[in-house]
Amino acid sequence: MTFTDYLINGIFVLVVLRQSRERRLDVRSVIAPLALVLFVATHYVRSIPTGGDDLALVAALTAVGLAFGVLCGFATFVRADEDGVRWARVGWVAGGFLVAGISARMLFVFAVHHGFEPAIRTFSIAHNIDAAAWPVALVAMALCEVSARIVVVHLRGYRRTAFVRAVPAGSPS
Repeated sequence: MTFTDYLINGIFVLVVLRQSRERRLDVRSVIAPLALVLFVATHYVRSIPTGGDDLALVAALTAVGLAFGVLCGFATFVRADEDGVRWARVGWVAGGFLVAGISARMLFVFAVHHGFEPAIRTFSIAHNIDAAAWPVALVAMALCEVSARIVVVHLRGYRRTAFVRAVPAGSPS
């Protein structure tokens, strides 16, 4: 792994830590994480490999990212205040899912560069996976994880806002 790889993953972890404080669900809470993931995608993805079982690998890791993102989205604390402003905070469970996804990707790349490359090459040959499919699959996993979490958290926030508006202030809920 290069210094840039460590730096990018470190930024992802810092983004998770920053989300442990309650923050407002607004346009910035959508754009900032997606911009970071899209930057990473443009940095690592040059083409979409379609030979052999490349797309199966991409689909499998995308599904893992989707699962982590949805679980994290439902594990995130979401509330709406009396003014209808939506707020979210990542707790231990949601943070654990986010860090697990980041760590899994980092661990895979670290393993490739520190002795497991022959085993991964053998696996890839046996399953007809091109080397170019791995970065695409890992980036797709990250992109789907972040996107799914954002969608789930914002939808939950909108549901909370609808509930706050439906219950008049001062009435027992």
